Parts: sequence; C-alpha cells; structure tokens
Amino acid sequence: MNKTISIDDLQTIWEKVTLLHGGQTYGGHEKDLRIEYINHIGSVVFEVFYALQQTDSFDGELAITCALLHDTIEDTAFTKEELTELYGHRIADGVLALTKNTTLPKEQQMPDSLQRIMQQPKEVWAVKMADRICNLYRPPHYWDNEKKLSYLQEARDIHAHLHSANVYLSNRLLRKIEAYKKYLS
Repeated sequence: MNKTISIDDLQTIWEKVTLLHGGQTYGGHEKDLRIEYINHIGSVVFEVFYALQQTDSFDGELAITCALLHDTIEDTAFTKEELTELYGHRIADGVLALTKNTTLPKEQQMPDSLQRIMQQPKEVWAVKMADRICNLYRPPHYWDNEKKLSYLQEARDIHAHLHSANVYLSNRLLRKIEAYKKYLS
C-alpha cells in the first residue's frame, strides 16, 4: 500500500520523528557540547529539499519522507512494520535500506548498506548522500585521526556508489569530503 503524503502528513511525521528522537543527542566538537539529534534529521531534510529545487523528475515525496524517517529504525523503537502500516511499503523499504544491519561485523555494514540502498529508487540514494553530507561537519572531539580517516573513506565509498542519483548532492558531497580533510592530523 502506497499512500500519498500531504504537507499536513509531513508535519505530522516531523512531530512523530521529534518525539521518537526526543532526548537523543550527539557529540559536539567541544568537550561539553551536546546537540539535540533532531538537528541532524532537519539538516538531512534541508539538504534533500534544496537538492529537489536543483533537480528535475525527482520524487520529492519519497525523498523528503525517507529523509525525515531515515534514522527511526536504527535509533528508536519504531519498527519497519509500523512504518509500513503508517506510510506504506515504498517508504518503509527506503528507510530499511538506509538502516545499518548491526548484526553484521562493523567492516561489512557499509558495503551491505550501500548494496541495499542501490536496490531502491534514486531518491533513497540521495537521502544517503544528504545524510553523509550532514555528518561531515566538524567531527566529535573524541574521534581520533584513525576514526576520521575511516569516516572519510566511507564518504568516498558512498559517493562512488551513489553519485549518479543526484548531480547537486554528488557535487556537494565531494566538496564536503574535500573540506573534511582539514580535521585530519
């Protein structure tokens, strides 16, 4: 079942996502700084929204909805079944593809994720690029150089596999990869 998503539906999804991620934070670039996780979700949506303005023939409903919900299965108690019931198979399948399979060894998680994402529509690919763009800001203060290098290589792998989904996001991801090098020691 695929449902059409209205602006009212998107606002309801935003409220649900805000509640699901309520209280979650992530490490800031300063020792005592914690950032509300909903900031990340909003940043990914902004990236996708701006990409939609630069792109013809892109399913904005799919892209924005998956961007809003992209971390719900991975980081909350929300399930694929609940996603399917509320938003249909297309959205649930996209979000599931964007979710790391944590039962795999760490080194297999990104290749597996990319393989599953590539089986989805290009809009889901675009969400993954937008997600990594948003994660390439200043790294948390506690990451060592090895972690930063690994994260940068993952970003390159994401670009190599998904760049054809959206020219704007592809170019933006390349710029963020280049800019991230300043954080390496």
